[in-house]
Formats: sequence, C-alpha cells, structure tokens
Amino acid sequence: MNSRLVVTFTTLIVFLIAALAVPLGLAYASHRTNRLLLDRRADATRFAELADQAAREDDRAGLIAEIDRYAELYGAAVRVRDRDGSILATAGRFDADDQDATRLALSGRTTEDLPTISPFGPATVLLAEPAGRDAQLSGVVLLEAPTDRARLDVSLVWGALALGALVALAYSALAARRLARWILRPVTELDRTTRAIARGRLDARAHPGAGPSELRRLEERFNAMADAVSSAMERQRAFVADASHELRTPLTVLGLRLENLEPHLRGEGAAEFEEAMAELDRLALLVEDLLALAKVEAGTAVEGKEVALAPRLGTWREVYAAKGVRLVADISEKSVVPEAAARIADIALDNAQKFVPEGGTVTVTLDDGVLRVADDGPGLSEEERSEAPARFWRSGAHANVPGSGLGLAIAAELAKTCGATLALLPAVPRGLVVELRLKAQPYTDR
Repeated sequence: MNSRLVVTFTTLIVFLIAALAVPLGLAYASHRTNRLLLDRRADATRFAELADQAAREDDRAGLIAEIDRYAELYGAAVRVRDRDGSILATAGRFDADDQDATRLALSGRTTEDLPTISPFGPATVLLAEPAGRDAQLSGVVLLEAPTDRARLDVSLVWGALALGALVALAYSALAARRLARWILRPVTELDRTTRAIARGRLDARAHPGAGPSELRRLEERFNAMADAVSSAMERQRAFVADASHELRTPLTVLGLRLENLEPHLRGEGAAEFEEAMAELDRLALLVEDLLALAKVEAGTAVEGKEVALAPRLGTWREVYAAKGVRLVADISEKSVVPEAAARIADIALDNAQKFVPEGGTVTVTLDDGVLRVADDGPGLSEEERSEAPARFWRSGAHANVPGSGLGLAIAAELAKTCGATLALLPAVPRGLVVELRLKAQPYTDR
C-alpha cells in the first residue's frame, strides 16, 4: 500500500513538473528563435539596402567588402542575386538550397519564420530579403547564419530546467514517501498490533500518534475493542480456572465418601459402585485438564526454560512396557527442548498408549528442530486430523477410550507459547504422527 501511494503521488508530480517544464522550455526555444530571426533580418535588410544602392550606382565594391567582413566575423554566408536570379556577389560557404527562398524574396516577401532552435538543430538558418524600393525589385539578399550561439543558449536553459525538474522530483518523491508513511502509519500500527494479538500477545495495543485523525480514531476504537475482548476472555479463563480449582476439593471429598461407603454395600451394588467411581475419576480428569488449559491460555502454566527430553521418556518406557507396546526414542541424551515442547510430547505419548494395540510401536525423534511422535495405531482420517485439536473433540470410533478430549487442545495452546507449529500427519503404512516444528517451519505430509 505504501509503495502504491508513493508511485501514485510521484506519477502525479512527474506530470505536474512536465506540464510546467516542457512548455517553459519550448517557449524559451521559440523566443530564442525569434530573437535570432530579428537579429539576422536586420543584417539582411542592411545588405538589401546596400545591394539596391550598388545596383543603382553600378558599383558592387562596397557591397562585396561589407558581406566579406560580415561572413568572416560571424561565420555566416551571404549571397546577392539580381532579378533574374544571377549571383551578383557572395561571401562564405553556402550549404543550403536557396531556390525556394529566392523565389519567395523575388515575390516581394521576406522570411517570417525560422525552424525552432533546439540543442539538436538546425545547424544553420536561411533568410531571404528583397532588395529595392517600393514595387521595383533590384534583387534579393540571402543570408545563411549559424545557430551555434542560439543552440547553446537553448541547451543551457533546457539543462537548467531539467536539473531543476530532477531536484524538484527528488524532493517531491521524498515528500510523497513521507506523506504516504504519515497516512499509513496508523494502518501499519494496526497491522503490527493485530499480528501480535494473533501470536498470542493479547496485551498488545496500538499506539495512536501521527496520521490522519480518522485513522487515529480507528486506532483508539480498535484498542477499546481489544480491551473488551481481552477482558471477556480473561473473565472466561478466570471462571474456568476458578471453577476447576474449586471443584477439585468437592470431588476429592466425594471420592473419599464413596470409598467409605464401599464396605456397607451389598453384593448387587458393587457394579454400580465401580461405575460411579469410574465416572468420578473421569470427572476429576476433566477438571484437571480444564485447569491446565486455563493456565496455558493465561500464560502461567509453562516457564520459558529448556529441559532434557531423553530422561523424561524413562517413565513412559515403564508405562508402555506394562501395556506391551514398544517405545523407540531416537534422541540424544544432551538434546534439550522448551518445557512446552516436553509437555506436548507427554500429551502425544499419553494419547498413543491409549490407542496403539499390544505389540505396536511408538517412535519419538528430534531432528533439526522437529519433534515427531509416530505410532502404528489405527490413526485418524484427514477430516478427523483437522478437527482433533478442537476442545472436547473425540473420535466416534474411540468414544469408550478414557480421556477428556482436551489433550490436543492443550498441546495446540502450548505450541503457541513456544512459537512452534503443531501438525497431525498420517503415518505410513498406518498410524498417526504428531509433529512439532520448534522453528515454525512450513510442514508437508511425509
């Protein structure tokens, strides 16, 4: 947008400068041509008088001496013809064809116009002046004059105009750039702010300053909207966190009381008791996951430190061994990742141990900033992979598997906190891959 505004302003300025400089340059060239015409016509008129006098007195010595001196002094060429077109006197070198000019002068007309002088030509101009009195023509005077001085004057003026136009264009382009930047400054600020908010910095705000008043008001209203949205989200997170925290104690007390009731139950109530305890455990897990999600969204759940990932997999080896699932880890003992990445690995491993059947394999790799947890379980379809990071999402085929449906939602929020990219990809020949790109690089299915 800034470049388009600068180009638009600069183009208009170029047209404006051209509309001023070009007519001014052409006007000066026409003025200089007319001045040359007047100067050389005065000389031609004087030679016409001398030619007429020489024709009446039949003495051309004075005329020849004058035109010779003139030709030598000004580098011009002068030719005098009689009424029959015969050359009576000449001085200097004639390069132009003077037949048309001669016929014009013998008809009693003098040269009224010259070609417009420019730095590129013409090199000489030809003037014709009739000699004689009243209607009695005694001949014609032809004057071919160089235009070097006139072309130099026009060149200097045109050069000055061009230089002035370039300087004006440079200053105008600079002014156009600053004007465009001033106009778009609030838009740039809003773009920066929205990008920061999209990355999770909900406290980012635009800073109204320079710019049009309408756009500054837009910045202020955007900040007010962001404050309202942020306040609403903060209240929602606070409610979820408070509710989850407050529910933990009643659930714990309820579990203890149910356990105290177990000895007093009859045999036919044991099955219902076990189902009630399972539902209670599921509710407690849901409350814990809601609290964890609220903490992650609030930015208070994960510290910005790095941890070693290999030792963290030791506990999972025991869990997987108990389920008859093989855990393969291709990770150096010295490899460290952000705490959020380690939490994501825990979530992926927890999900994998629920779905991978006995005898299956789960592989964990860390290569060039890419953490991958791949399993050979049933996997998910493309549509299910796109929906899985949503809150409380559960596949219809795995509805009876324990869990709250918040694991991948928490993982997605954790990925944002460490500036990473989380993706669910298909494994070959079957299974699911949870891929975390710590450098936020684009990913492709592999």
